[in-house]
Amino acid sequence: MEDLRRDVTCGELRAGDEGRTVTLNGWVHRTRDHGGVHFLNIRDRYGITQVVVAEDAPAGLQRATETAKLEYCVAVRGAVRRRPDDMVNPEMATGEIEVSAGQIEILSPCATLPFMIEERSEAREETRLKYRYLDLRSFSMQRKMALRSEVTFRIREYLRGRGFHEIETPTMIKSTPEGARDFLIPSRLHRGKFYAMPQSPQLYKQILMVSGFDRYFQIAHCFRDEDARGDRQLEHTQIDIEMSFVSKEDVFELVEGMMAHTFRRALGRELEIPFPRLAYHDAMNRFGSDKPDLRFELELGDASEVAAGSGFRVFEDTISGGGSVKALVVPGGARLSRKQIDELEGVAKTYGAKGLAWTKIGEGGLEGGISKFVGEKEAEIRSLGAATGDLVLFVADRWNTACIALGAVRSRLGRDLDLIDRDRFAFAWIVDFPLFEWDEENGTWEAAHHMFTMPQEQYIDSMEDDPGAVKGDLYDLVCNGYELASGSIRIHNPELQQRIFDIVGFSREEAENRFGFLMEAFRYGAPPHGGIAPGLDRLLMILAGEESIREVIAFPKTTAGISPMDDSPSVVDERQLEELGIRIVETEEEHS
Repeated sequence: MEDLRRDVTCGELRAGDEGRTVTLNGWVHRTRDHGGVHFLNIRDRYGITQVVVAEDAPAGLQRATETAKLEYCVAVRGAVRRRPDDMVNPEMATGEIEVSAGQIEILSPCATLPFMIEERSEAREETRLKYRYLDLRSFSMQRKMALRSEVTFRIREYLRGRGFHEIETPTMIKSTPEGARDFLIPSRLHRGKFYAMPQSPQLYKQILMVSGFDRYFQIAHCFRDEDARGDRQLEHTQIDIEMSFVSKEDVFELVEGMMAHTFRRALGRELEIPFPRLAYHDAMNRFGSDKPDLRFELELGDASEVAAGSGFRVFEDTISGGGSVKALVVPGGARLSRKQIDELEGVAKTYGAKGLAWTKIGEGGLEGGISKFVGEKEAEIRSLGAATGDLVLFVADRWNTACIALGAVRSRLGRDLDLIDRDRFAFAWIVDFPLFEWDEENGTWEAAHHMFTMPQEQYIDSMEDDPGAVKGDLYDLVCNGYELASGSIRIHNPELQQRIFDIVGFSREEAENRFGFLMEAFRYGAPPHGGIAPGLDRLLMILAGEESIREVIAFPKTTAGISPMDDSPSVVDERQLEELGIRIVETEEEHS
């Protein structure tokens, strides 16, 4: 092997290298036999080089060539020569040359492939995850992993240039409630006690601010024991950022600069900054989402004038009960079939609506759906921006439900009608969120973001009087319909923090038990501070044009939280459990 160690990669040879004797190492990407002349495409992560084995090649070379099947790992030595003009492949970076093989060695054979690497997208995802090492060989995954590396580097480059220290926080911490279930780690030395894996470095980065590290960041691994989905994993990576002596304007300026730098250096794309801002209520009212996709322009409207005096009981009862009727005008939507409209109604119901009312505007007036109930309201319907040939959709319910359900329909229409500008990155800040939200089930107030968020100044003195009216000094960064980052200005005053605990019914005893170390730190000159944590995986998913973060993580879990490749989670040895003082209790269902 010593004399067949590569001295060039499979992506670097060009016409100017003609006459060189080179050694390539890589995998057999493709084989062809043209009347005794063999062609092998050899691949590594840098590219592909065509290798030619002549018809009159020595017998040993012929045997090695015939042995080399797809995905065999091989070494090739030979002379670089220019391809004939009619054989140049403009789609390959190395398409002007080929290597005339003088020696081929099989470094490692390959078993029968479970799927063709070039056709990975046609294989079941579970199969690709079971053989992830093969999936990662594909150029598609190699490009995405390279993008991940480049983006991470550019983020570090930017933040270091802005005076930030990268500081690691613990992976084994105290269990604290932060909105999702913790992953717990039992302690062998302290039986009956547990560490938790961090849902985020929230408390530690605040303590770092108390410690005087006024500009901290970390590419942080975070763990949440929650159901996985396309844009969520049990373990994920976030760009954790915290700063002292700042307002939200400082955070916005920093993050916009970081995104612009990263897009410019990693993608060669320029972002338009500053990003637009939308108040939470406006985002919900106009787009039916607090993470609106702004790559297309469909907006929700207020149909209260359509409802008033219409005689349509569903509308009138909703309005009299304090609810809302929201409308969505679909330009040219009159062409949609009843089946397509029924599918949209299914979407609305999935998001809590009781139904989806509709009418079309034809040449002679309103047609179909609820037209017989609102036929005299054509002028009011047209005032929503509707024109002849349009479809108008309505949801009548509580304001929040009506907005969310019709917002989901809006998103579906954006995809189905191809309204989305897929070459665009539409960023926006969502601001003025409620600080508290009412939990109907438990009859209590809860923190809408987390309990360490600073109330906006005008609400501080009176927030106990009407918690539902209090807005927090918190913000989300959204892009293309995804929440990309969430952050806030933090509470640094122990007395104010205790007031928040009291409003959400978090007892002083439990607050001391869970967060006593943070409250104690705040008594020693805590600076005003704030931060944000963009999700690295979601950012990469958006950059790569994917709809699942599993496509940009090297070794992800399935939506069931399983890793098919290494068969985790798995049963552990009984002796390990005994050392930890743990006994597994089977339920009747598991036993059966």
